[in-house]
Amino acid sequence: MQDFTRRATFGLGAAALAGRAFAQTAPPGGIPRAETPPFAVTPEPGASLRIIRPARFVEPDETIFRANAQRFQDKFNVPVRVDFVGWEDIRPQTAVVANTGTGPDVVIGWSDDPHIYAEKVVELSDVAEYLGKRYGGWAFLAEKYGKRHNTETWIGIPIGGNMGPCVYRASAVKEAGFERIPEDHDGFLKLCLAMKKNNKPIGFALGNAVGDGNAFAQWLLWSHGAYLVDEEGKVAINSKETVEALQYLQALYPAFAAGTLSWLDPSNNRAFSAQEIFLTSNGVSLYFTLKNDPGTRAIAEDTQHALMPKGRATVAPQTSTVMNAMVFRHTRYPKAAKAFLAFMMESEQYEPWMQGSLGYWAHPLKAYAASTVWTADPKNTVFRDAMENRFWSGYRGPISQASGAVAADYVLVQMCAAVASGQATPEAAAREAERRAKRYYRNT
Repeated sequence: MQDFTRRATFGLGAAALAGRAFAQTAPPGGIPRAETPPFAVTPEPGASLRIIRPARFVEPDETIFRANAQRFQDKFNVPVRVDFVGWEDIRPQTAVVANTGTGPDVVIGWSDDPHIYAEKVVELSDVAEYLGKRYGGWAFLAEKYGKRHNTETWIGIPIGGNMGPCVYRASAVKEAGFERIPEDHDGFLKLCLAMKKNNKPIGFALGNAVGDGNAFAQWLLWSHGAYLVDEEGKVAINSKETVEALQYLQALYPAFAAGTLSWLDPSNNRAFSAQEIFLTSNGVSLYFTLKNDPGTRAIAEDTQHALMPKGRATVAPQTSTVMNAMVFRHTRYPKAAKAFLAFMMESEQYEPWMQGSLGYWAHPLKAYAASTVWTADPKNTVFRDAMENRFWSGYRGPISQASGAVAADYVLVQMCAAVASGQATPEAAAREAERRAKRYYRNT
């Protein structure tokens, strides 16, 4: 089975060399790109870089990323060190970097993290404008997370997004009397309870999971018409719609497998692979692992993907967990950092990385929608438009320091967990989430 290690910190070494031949020889896959002048920024003489980014869930994500970093090092004679950090650890480490003004030159963090430290990061508009012109423009969420609110100033370079659609065992769904995942709340509830009755429970993360925990809490709220803040950034979580969403969770939770209150991001992968659950939400990593392990290929064949139920929304209310790169002002080599980011997003590097990882990080640049990774296996196609989702962290309000802080503090996840565990009523949990959110949205 895939090793779901949460912390993997290495320099560029054997792992990079192992994937180097693939990264160098794989074609860019026919990705359309405009003829543009080369990126104008060149590294400073004597530059070196240290990069931290989230740990991999699929092995090629790390191997090919390291190989591409090695190619940058070879081309520009800029030593590069890449450290892979556990998903729950990247935000605390970023805070240390920001507060001390020392450490990595480039932090590839999460969605709205650059907005938390907007006054401490380097503007990256030149990188973003070059890549946008060359590769057909940026996807909706890339612009949302890359630019400061209501400006054309880029403070982050989104590297890719990981969407968590419904992942399920087709045979278990059929056994429960359904041919597909219902789009309405009542139908989805009936399906999940029927699956549990058949000893085929479901499971969604209710622990402090960066990707899966936030994704489930957000879906639950958005599919009921609830949201954290309104368009002006006024806290609106304590609403009739939020209470109704939490009441729905109370009805749905009996279908969950045991232990979900402590689940982190790898937990549902493990449970699904071990046939302890038969429906969850997850990125490509779960299917990738099942498909590439001889012992679980039969499970992979029975595994399907579908968008999460729309509920009251007009479209599937999902977003993506986005890897978003920022360059801190303490770096001595901002030009080298910019050159690194531009280089890693070029098709010669990006397309082999995306292909090797089976599209685990969906593209933020529109031209990459032409990649065959989305059509070679039809089960992958649902992930192609992950960065075009019209929901985001802090929806419906602006992405800001406050929205990033609420996400980092797991306000929505813990609200759901309190209700599922019976520690709070829906009404009390909504009030507590409102109180906590207002600590960050101080003017509302």
